[in-house]
Amino acid sequence: METSIAVPTATLLNKRFRLAAAIAATAAVLVSTPSASASAFASTATETSPKPVVTDVKTLASFDFTAGDSPENITVNPDNSLTVSMLGSVAGKRPALVRIAPSGRSQVIVAGQPGDTFTGNTRDRGGNIYYNVASSNSARAGVWTLPPGGTPRRIVALPTDGLPNGLALDPAGRTLYAADSNKATVWSVPVSGGKATAWLTDPTLEGDPSVPLGANGLRFHKGAVWVSNLAKGTLLRIPVTATGAPGRIHTVTSSLTGVDDFTFLNDRSDVVFAAQNGLNQVALVHPDGTTETVLTASDGLASPTSTAVRGNRLYVTNAGLAEPHDAKVQRGTIDPAALNCGRTS
Repeated sequence: METSIAVPTATLLNKRFRLAAAIAATAAVLVSTPSASASAFASTATETSPKPVVTDVKTLASFDFTAGDSPENITVNPDNSLTVSMLGSVAGKRPALVRIAPSGRSQVIVAGQPGDTFTGNTRDRGGNIYYNVASSNSARAGVWTLPPGGTPRRIVALPTDGLPNGLALDPAGRTLYAADSNKATVWSVPVSGGKATAWLTDPTLEGDPSVPLGANGLRFHKGAVWVSNLAKGTLLRIPVTATGAPGRIHTVTSSLTGVDDFTFLNDRSDVVFAAQNGLNQVALVHPDGTTETVLTASDGLASPTSTAVRGNRLYVTNAGLAEPHDAKVQRGTIDPAALNCGRTS
């Protein structure tokens, strides 16, 4: 008989509710208290652009948090539709993969099991969708795929005590990389199926006692795996060597308090748009590691979890973790002129 799965996964995600409030409170203390501790975090101060980097921010699609529709991760498809992961378990409901048309109309394409959680998702050139399932059920925890016109199937199992989060595919389309927020690990996953390998386990990917979730968002970009760490507020770049092994870890910035997932301006640029869940912000990270806030709660952000870019469009998923649970996906316009400040190559 199948064992109950609701309690462990719900516990993992309920931590995230508390983290949003805790991170915001910590940030407020650091800003208001001129102490040695505040000095240690002085690098977290962000700049502001003389011109708005993102304008015309609107809600593309709204969702019912109480039904489990809490947007977590996002992929832009070639037809400009979106694939969005819904957490589900934060509201005690089923997770789901949802397709959102450019008009904002949404359709469930995969419905998960109660107690499970859908996190990162990505897509290959053939239209196969890949997504992480966090579950206490060993038959379901892992990386799954949804072929075009097909049915979901698991390609690789992952530990039930982990929390697979960000997910990305290498340019060759052969290897997926998954960040594990609980195990300070990046998993290497063959698209063809088989066994997951701990590609990198390192202290830079760890959480801490106050913020237990570490490695969070993940992208493959210009020959490197990039990972955000929620607990440490860092963005890391890890080159993939000629043998496929991880190279020396480089900290791009330590100025991203409450960072969740992120994306790049385009395939050629190292400019990053990062969702800062706990601060209700989206930050722009320049290649030199300096950051500036480009969107805040005044733009309607509500627990932003991930970002995606297509052309001059910026998409933001909002999980709506805090009251009044304003779960939604937003779309804004990037102003290239505002990025033209000498640091955004």
